[in-house]
Amino acid sequence: MKLELKRPIAFIDLETTGTNLATDRIVEIAVVKVGVDGTRQTKRRLVNPLMPIPKASSDIHGITDEMVKDAPSFKQVANEIKQFIDQCDLGGYNSNRFDIPMLVEEFLRSGLEFSIDGRKLIDVQRVFHMMEQRTLSAAYKFYCQKTLEGAHGAEADAAATAEILEAQIERYPEIGVTLESICSFCGEEDMVDFARRFVKVDCKEVFNFGKHKGRCVEEVLKAEPQYYDWMMKGDFPLHTKQKLTEILNRSLLKKV
Repeated sequence: MKLELKRPIAFIDLETTGTNLATDRIVEIAVVKVGVDGTRQTKRRLVNPLMPIPKASSDIHGITDEMVKDAPSFKQVANEIKQFIDQCDLGGYNSNRFDIPMLVEEFLRSGLEFSIDGRKLIDVQRVFHMMEQRTLSAAYKFYCQKTLEGAHGAEADAAATAEILEAQIERYPEIGVTLESICSFCGEEDMVDFARRFVKVDCKEVFNFGKHKGRCVEEVLKAEPQYYDWMMKGDFPLHTKQKLTEILNRSLLKKV
């Protein structure tokens, strides 16, 4: 079986200064774009994060301050990356919880809008963990019978992820061969923001943290408008703040 695509899918892998969406930055990005005809294009860039790379992070991915000192900042390559993945569905390994949220944060910091509306988000780790419970290197060994050379290098990881998904649809006929069927199988929730500070319940956004957990966001903002200001000034990811503002603006329009 082969993966059936209605439009290209871009497999994304990032190496970063750390895992905090609000404060950490990308140091390497690789994208393997698979077309509907199966052809592949690859784009890789080292990125200057404009901040020191912690040794603990360098020990994982091997990228040091010296290696990126002459590299462009993300803002300088943002439009190139955005155009490369335009009109693509998105895939990766743990990508729905890290790579894609981090990429969206970097786009927002660069002043570029990047919408995931209408895109299929395929996280092959989700399929793998539901079936086998392993790491990316073990997944590659298990599904592709290969050793992942250059693990924690963005290009190697992104390319391996694309191969893993192809092997998964061969091994598990029950997940189907379309992105729609895979999303349905994985049961990914209807995301509001990547940090999952909000979730949808009965088609309404509700808080997923803090003193208002479980309450409708619109109702809280109406009763406590200062809560909006508190969140906008807080250490929340830009994508969370963007979605909060969209909810507020929508509620204000209802009053007009």
